[in-house]
Amino acid sequence: MTTNGRFPSPFEVPTPEGCEGWKDLYPYYYVFSEDRKEFEDKRFWFQDSMHHPEPLYPFDTITCESWWVALGQNNTRVFIVPPALGIDQRVLNGYLYITALPVANPDDIPARVGHFMERAGYYFQNWDRLYAQWVKKAEDTIAELKAIKVPDLPEMEDLETVVRAGRGITSAYDLVVAYDRAIENMYKIWQLHFEFLNLGYAAYLTFYGFCKNAFPDISDQTVAKLVSGIDVILFRPDEELKRLSQAAIDLGMAGVFKKTIQPDEVLAEMGKSDAGKKWLDELEKSKDPWFYFSTGTGFYHLHRSWIDDLTVPCLAIRGYIEKIEKGETLLRPTAEIRKERDRLAAEYTALMPTDEDKKAFQEQLGLARTVFPYVENHNFYVEHWHHTVFWNKMREFGKVLVKNGFFKEVDDMFYLHRFEVQEALYDLIGAWGSGGEARGPRYWPAIVEKRKALFEKLKNYAPPPALGEPPEVVTEPFTIMLWGITTDSIKRWLQPQGTGDSKQLTGFAGSPGLAEGPARVITSVAELKDVQLGEILVCPITTPSWAPVFPRIKATVTDIGGMMSHAAIVCREYGLPAVIGTGFGTKTIKTGQRLRVDGTSGVVTMLD
Repeated sequence: MTTNGRFPSPFEVPTPEGCEGWKDLYPYYYVFSEDRKEFEDKRFWFQDSMHHPEPLYPFDTITCESWWVALGQNNTRVFIVPPALGIDQRVLNGYLYITALPVANPDDIPARVGHFMERAGYYFQNWDRLYAQWVKKAEDTIAELKAIKVPDLPEMEDLETVVRAGRGITSAYDLVVAYDRAIENMYKIWQLHFEFLNLGYAAYLTFYGFCKNAFPDISDQTVAKLVSGIDVILFRPDEELKRLSQAAIDLGMAGVFKKTIQPDEVLAEMGKSDAGKKWLDELEKSKDPWFYFSTGTGFYHLHRSWIDDLTVPCLAIRGYIEKIEKGETLLRPTAEIRKERDRLAAEYTALMPTDEDKKAFQEQLGLARTVFPYVENHNFYVEHWHHTVFWNKMREFGKVLVKNGFFKEVDDMFYLHRFEVQEALYDLIGAWGSGGEARGPRYWPAIVEKRKALFEKLKNYAPPPALGEPPEVVTEPFTIMLWGITTDSIKRWLQPQGTGDSKQLTGFAGSPGLAEGPARVITSVAELKDVQLGEILVCPITTPSWAPVFPRIKATVTDIGGMMSHAAIVCREYGLPAVIGTGFGTKTIKTGQRLRVDGTSGVVTMLD
């Protein structure tokens, strides 16, 4: 798939057998096209396997399309980031590819600097006040989504429709408006998502650049440690599980979790006694909002959240009960991490040659620490809390369409993209209003079945990691920091798999430390239950809702991600060694194989 030091052109990649017609699943503008070939064939595209590791269900493109607009406009039109525009997106054989767009003319950058300093400076100077406003806006947006009522279409409108003054509209109008408001709400939350996010990264990158300039030998990991020891709400769901574990012990109900971790069985057992009912009351206190926590990235409808499926919480509670009863602590080593970061900060401050330099270092560090929690916090509000509500709200529309024969199952709706769902709803209300017959029940079921079969093939397809000619040197900071795309990682991608030293993998030194132990390779949340105490987690990428597994493992190895990816940040906060962005960890390492993970050097050694 690679020739002459470049990846295949998007126009050369063949369609997998049996997947003909896959382009029909997506909006016309979202696929590579001959009429844009001159632009598209010159770009370097890489698969966004961090956020969208699976083929994109047609409806689920609303999430990546939303961040496509929101990220780009804030860089390009709002804050005027000096060297960078947005990130362009395309779908190929069902998988998302992205490319970072730089400012085309370097001569334009100096003028952009002034605009950025004025606009970003306002946010940095008023960060706490503006962030408090942001939280209110995010919570209000979620409340607006929850408040949307998805009406059924009655055989006859209530008499109230006629006699209530000023009504004059029907359930048909209410249905299409409800759908439009829900879609608009998704666009809105992503506008808010990037109000602060790129500024948070920019502040960290500015501090990073300051450190590299002042201390050329300082490691990326040391810079990251200087802003570690953070207290973010993304850890709160896991803290609630620890609280519920202690409550089960205090109430004498820990035996329920030793007997079973099947959610229905746990709830039934708890309901049989007064103590169990008290525990259920505690569970209800934790659920809203902390169980609106997706087991995946939040970008796909199929990854259900804790509020929908208690399997992961029950599994975690059993593990925490075991640790508590053994006298082990459940606390993250936050105090030790903060002590180390403060020691480092004091040492590097002392190395500054002048008082003015010392002040500048402290100011840069202070800003980075102030803004950095948002880099994680926004994730809970948007990808988890909001998106859990959104996917379930969409299922309410799916129920209406199932009731009227358009689909067999509620989740069939997600095989249509959002514009097709809008068409289906209008087909429905047209027939309802006229007393005629909708085409949808005869049109959509066969299409859905065909798309389901196509998706099974796309899931088994191995997409190329990148497309087009890579840059000689990767310099775009967000690409490096988040996705872990570097000059070296691209070279590894270009090598045929199986070549080189098969006993070692290299990646980012995501979190310091050295650990040895047996590997546990998992590729889905369903396999989390298999992770045993003392194992080394090997996975494509971690998600926030996997937090309960971190107290059980010795180290983490991921296929993708950079220094600011979730896996790297969380491992630093738990004091676990981590090597991030190895490229082929899950394909090279086998469960049970003994590993040595050196999170300080970024090397994984297979000892067996």
